[in-house]
Amino acid sequence: MAMITTTETTQYLTFKLGDEVYALDIGKVREVLDFTSVTKVPRTPDFMRGVINLRGSVVPVVDLRLKFGMSITEKTVNTCVIITEVTVDKDTTILGCLADSVQEVLDLDASHISPAPRIGTKLKTEFIKGMGKRDDRFIIILDVDKVFSAEELALVDAGGQQEPAS
Repeated sequence: MAMITTTETTQYLTFKLGDEVYALDIGKVREVLDFTSVTKVPRTPDFMRGVINLRGSVVPVVDLRLKFGMSITEKTVNTCVIITEVTVDKDTTILGCLADSVQEVLDLDASHISPAPRIGTKLKTEFIKGMGKRDDRFIIILDVDKVFSAEELALVDAGGQQEPAS
């Protein structure tokens, strides 16, 4: 009797920030939109570019380039907003993430994913789920639930909500 081995394969949406390719688990992605315009919300973190109207819902939009210490995302024909579900402390928030461009949806076997690199104790890499390998390039697989802290999401959420008058 032949032994059957199964390999766990996960689908990821890949996108670019600068020259690097990043990926999100497709299960966390709701949709991808063209980047049009956002409404800036005062007194929010720099990485929060504003909010958009998504079929009647107010959705905060964050600039992943700014969040990762890069320059601000410039609007081009390829710039898009990836609508994701972020869960922190059992609360789910719908969030738009700016990306320079979306690449493709790809399947990655667990055998093609290495653990996130450990770079001392000062550099925080807990938001990196792993490093995918495809051909001769690396794909940085993000854990979108860990990219933002609960405090940051509370600030972002507050930006999209009206504060009650005291």
